[in-house]
Amino acid sequence: MALSDYVNTFGQHLRAKYGARVHKVAINAGFTCPNRDGSKGIGGCTFCNNSSFSPNAREPDPIREQIAAGRAVIRKRTGAQKYLAYFQTYTNTYDDIDLLRRRYDTALAEPDVIGLSIGTRPDCVPPTVLDLLAEYRVQGHEIWLELGLQSAFDETLKRVNRGHGFAEYCSAVHAARERGLPVCTHLILGLPGEEPFHARTSLQRVLEEGVDGLKLHPLHVVKGTRLANEWRRDEYQPWSLAQYIYAVADLVELTPPEVVYHRLTGTASLDILLAPQWCNWKWRVLNGIERELARRGTRQGQPRAAAGDLVKA
Repeated sequence: MALSDYVNTFGQHLRAKYGARVHKVAINAGFTCPNRDGSKGIGGCTFCNNSSFSPNAREPDPIREQIAAGRAVIRKRTGAQKYLAYFQTYTNTYDDIDLLRRRYDTALAEPDVIGLSIGTRPDCVPPTVLDLLAEYRVQGHEIWLELGLQSAFDETLKRVNRGHGFAEYCSAVHAARERGLPVCTHLILGLPGEEPFHARTSLQRVLEEGVDGLKLHPLHVVKGTRLANEWRRDEYQPWSLAQYIYAVADLVELTPPEVVYHRLTGTASLDILLAPQWCNWKWRVLNGIERELARRGTRQGQPRAAAGDLVKA
């Protein structure tokens, strides 16, 4: 058995749709973030060091060069022949619409790039951006809007200096779905003050708003962040590997089978990772999730009777 026997993974979803292996190529297009440039705040989220999320975060090369480099690595590793340009680093809808179009068009001009996955914040998706993405979709491109929610609890979002609340997320989802745009929501497990039942409740609230894809990520402590200072002062304790695996299995069970999981974990390189060390062990985490679902005899969309109580809104 493989993880895809238990979970509706993005890889198998795209393979079924296109008849070939499709892989994301991460791109840093040189955007910033309103929570860093002073528009919403300074310094960004307390956990944010973007080099922990993107391999191209520090010195972005031109988009074509990044696609070529990513393609070479991915094709050798997985044999993928088709790609999604994943605009990943910081807020990839936060600029002039004409500039956004030029950068998106550059990626789509590559003959083996079949679409875009655009990572952004819920408070940075104005109608002009959504209309542009919907235009690409009408042209036949695979388009995903990835919204970094992280938690459905406003008190948590405030604590990590996120700069937006759950209401902005709901508005963005509704506007995207009105245009037929599929939405992938990012949730971070183990945020300060949160327990597994917070993750289950965030999932439930996201599902109630309507979502097409999900990304789960363990909160890891990396150098150069305010969270690192909290961790050093013993004000924050990361989740254990066992706790994360068990919580993810709960979320998978509670997720309708048609929702696509783009990711079930995330990693950080050892040169910036402070804690927990298991956030460098991608396959150990994924294999652990697979084993836990196998142990339970469950899969996506098949919750156990005692999956846990939800927090009241």
